[in-house]
Amino acid sequence: MLTRLEVDGFKNLLGLRVNLGAFTCIAGENGTGKSNLFDVIHFLSLLSDTPMMDAAQAVRRTGGERGSDPRDLFWNGYSPDTHRMFIAAEMLVPAKIEDDFGRPAKPTISFLRYELEIGYRPPTGIERIGRLTLLAERLTHINQSQATEHLRFPHSAKHFRRAVVFGRRSGAAFISTSVENGEPIISIHQDGGSRGQPRPAAASRAPATVVSTVTGSDDPTILAARREMQSWRLLALEPSALRASDRYVDPRVMGSDGRHLPGALYRIATTEELSGHGDPQRVYAQVASRLAELAGLRVRDLLVQADDVRELLTVYMKESTGLRLPARSLSEGTLRFLALCVLLEDPSASGVICMEEPENGIHPGNIAAMVRLVQDLAVDPQLEPGYDNPFRQVIVNTHSPAIVQMVENNDLLFAVAGPRKTPDGTVTRALRLRPLAGTWRADFREETPVTRPDILPYLTTPPGAQLRLELA
Repeated sequence: MLTRLEVDGFKNLLGLRVNLGAFTCIAGENGTGKSNLFDVIHFLSLLSDTPMMDAAQAVRRTGGERGSDPRDLFWNGYSPDTHRMFIAAEMLVPAKIEDDFGRPAKPTISFLRYELEIGYRPPTGIERIGRLTLLAERLTHINQSQATEHLRFPHSAKHFRRAVVFGRRSGAAFISTSVENGEPIISIHQDGGSRGQPRPAAASRAPATVVSTVTGSDDPTILAARREMQSWRLLALEPSALRASDRYVDPRVMGSDGRHLPGALYRIATTEELSGHGDPQRVYAQVASRLAELAGLRVRDLLVQADDVRELLTVYMKESTGLRLPARSLSEGTLRFLALCVLLEDPSASGVICMEEPENGIHPGNIAAMVRLVQDLAVDPQLEPGYDNPFRQVIVNTHSPAIVQMVENNDLLFAVAGPRKTPDGTVTRALRLRPLAGTWRADFREETPVTRPDILPYLTTPPGAQLRLELA
């Protein structure tokens, strides 16, 4: 769970400080840069698993395209100035993990702060593009006694905080950075603290972050931070992926684009501990019941059909009329809603889920059902996380006044492009995320809160509207 994010120098994120809860809805105009928040979360996730240049290639560029020049990730991209970005993430990590060799591991502490500084080195010799350089990397602990200062969102201390915050540490960080002869040296410190010698390595030529290189159970807390960041994903559901059948040999986990939806639902329905006493119909009935909340959709039942001849898994929906429809015949909005229904039934789907404009493809009469669904995907912080309350965090962004009006005040942030001073002293427009006055984020006093008059476009009928409800 990502509880706080600090970013400086990534795209138009300058001096950004944002505190996150179990569910967060970010509303704002086009062009404010609110999608850049998702991109930096995605970038951190990629950095935990791939070399820095590969991660840079996979992050969206301006206009949603992928690019090849890493300077696109910096706010001052193509200027001759020094390129530098700083990212810090405070997170709650899983209590139980496995290393890359299948061995179980347990972190010594669950509340961590990860800091990363990345620079850019211009091309030399035959190189055509420059490369990212690792300037600093740190992983420090947040002890139980400090948890109340860092977990400000409404939650139950007895049921939630005591379950997810454990362990304490004094002394050295798990990962630290020092400077020797002008070069950054990054060191790994053992979970035992002062026992054992740190393992230093020069950072200037490192192709990847230190976190991404930890694969074994010898450093369980660093590995837990890596596993947590690996679970952060940007959910961008694509109709073509959602409509596809799965081969028997395909993965049984749904991808970020919705691919392998049939395999995921089949796994959930046929796994005894997930379906409840080995009853697949129970899972199918629950998904169908949730899907039936969409107005105009007459759902009787839903299932995954296994075709042993073609070795394919296909999702079928039966309407109340008896008509049986394969997934490829369903509308785009229905498929997206179905994918989220499947995620809801999968307790193994944990971590951070970022979603852009969940209202896309949804009829206005079904916005309320969509809002309830994305809220239910997030962990309930008043209860202990577990099988019936998976440890999931959901962040969505939207333009929709209807969604803003349905979301709790505590869960709202408003994206605006406001003035920020850059390192060279000039002023530019950067993303600002402002909470609603009177909510828990406003207590941090890091951004000027908005009041209801500031957000009238979300609360009133726009001027010049031609269609109005006339009251007799």
